Amino acid sequence: MSANLQNPIFTDETAARAHLEAVRWPDGPICAQCGNADPKRIAKVEGEKQSHRDGLYYCNECKGQFTVTVGTVFERSKLPLSKWWLAMHLMAASKKGMSSHQLSRMLGISYKSTWFMMHRIREAMKVTGGAPMGGEGGQVQADETYYGNTSKRSKSYRKGLKRKAVVVALVDPHKGEVRAFHMENGAGVDVVRDVLVKNASRKSTLVTDESLLYTRTGKEFADHQTMVHSGREYVNKDGFTTNNVENFFGTFKRGMRGTYHFCGEQHLQRYLDEFSFRYTNRSGLGIGDVVRAEMIAKGAEGKRLTYRRRY
Repeated sequence: MSANLQNPIFTDETAARAHLEAVRWPDGPICAQCGNADPKRIAKVEGEKQSHRDGLYYCNECKGQFTVTVGTVFERSKLPLSKWWLAMHLMAASKKGMSSHQLSRMLGISYKSTWFMMHRIREAMKVTGGAPMGGEGGQVQADETYYGNTSKRSKSYRKGLKRKAVVVALVDPHKGEVRAFHMENGAGVDVVRDVLVKNASRKSTLVTDESLLYTRTGKEFADHQTMVHSGREYVNKDGFTTNNVENFFGTFKRGMRGTYHFCGEQHLQRYLDEFSFRYTNRSGLGIGDVVRAEMIAKGAEGKRLTYRRRY
């Protein structure tokens, strides 16, 4: 389902707050301080003078005050929630992302505020935990790629993969789920094994190319199927392929090069989280733009990202 950009949540602050409350608290307010959810022990602060901030609730259990933004990436933001909703929708609906300058013009706010807002939305997109991928009778495709240091015109350009950032991705082709990781210390057999065993069930069939990074770890899985890419083999004799994970890398690289153009290595994991979120919750799996944006708002719970200046 596509969003109606005339929806009041994108222009009216009251409607935007009410919608966020409906998404975060479908069964009623929950105190952000003590977790109390008893409607008899929570009261909305209202009054004719409007001397309190909008959407304020009072908890009789812990005697604390809270709003729907407390304990989320929206907390203490000076930006209207209506702009947050529009930003979440636009980022959720853009397959290859949207640049900070583009979003800044559309929202009518400064570039700096937009840049920080987008990083907080990426934090909300990040999926933590989750069950192991694959499982008995299933498969997990794994592959690595290298990002950055591609412009030979750059003064900092250096030839070789050691100068590039390493990304390892796992895809469950049956469920359509992807998990991507920036390997800050490079891709060795042990660090790649750590990613595999923490995120994929060893009852799965591991599907990779002929890279030696997976040879030893593949023996720990129920089966290890490989493709000899150097010999132009992309589907092996048993019908296994790594095309799904290659497709994810293709979308990621086209977005990074065509939309974002540059990404500092310290921020690379957040961009991977963004592309992973959209791939896992894509329209091909029946998830529309509206639901995707609401999933971002739901994922903002329990996350804070504050701006700290380095001196």
